[in-house]
Amino acid sequence: MPPIPAWTSLHPLIIHFPIALLYVAPLFILVAIFWRRAREGWFLAALVLMGLGTLSLFLAVATGEAAGRLAERTPEITAALERHESLAETGQVVFSFLTLAFAILVLVPLVLKREPKAWLRQTVSVVFLFAYLVGLGQLTRVAHEGGRLVHEFGVRSIVATSGPDVPAPSPEARQEESHEREDH
Repeated sequence: MPPIPAWTSLHPLIIHFPIALLYVAPLFILVAIFWRRAREGWFLAALVLMGLGTLSLFLAVATGEAAGRLAERTPEITAALERHESLAETGQVVFSFLTLAFAILVLVPLVLKREPKAWLRQTVSVVFLFAYLVGLGQLTRVAHEGGRLVHEFGVRSIVATSGPDVPAPSPEARQEESHEREDH
């Protein structure tokens, strides 16, 4: 049985969860806007996806920071890492706020046992979706910068196969691997 990967190598595994969950959540909101009979269920499902996506975003940032400490540094890589980290931290704030706002939008009527007027609920939901699109733009920028780190600069998470002391590949080995990928 293979060993459990080191914390510093989990980022590539974790990062896809917030991306997938946070991109799917607004689709549930759209369904809720148009399907009145099952609206609360779809809103609650969207809230669960947002909550899980936001929590996994915090986990992705933590694993990314750990992996970033091991990355080989050049001025370009350092600048790209700092940009990626800054965008990710902003994304945490944005999605924390969006998730909290949506939780209020969904849970307050349930707690008060009072359904808001349909037109008001739809209007607020549409306005929320526009704000959420801004958040998805932020998330897309984070992912793009992460992709640049991997595909443009060759930054990789080191997957430890024999323990945390496995050395990182040399710059020459990374460059050779990069050229091999380009040839295929």
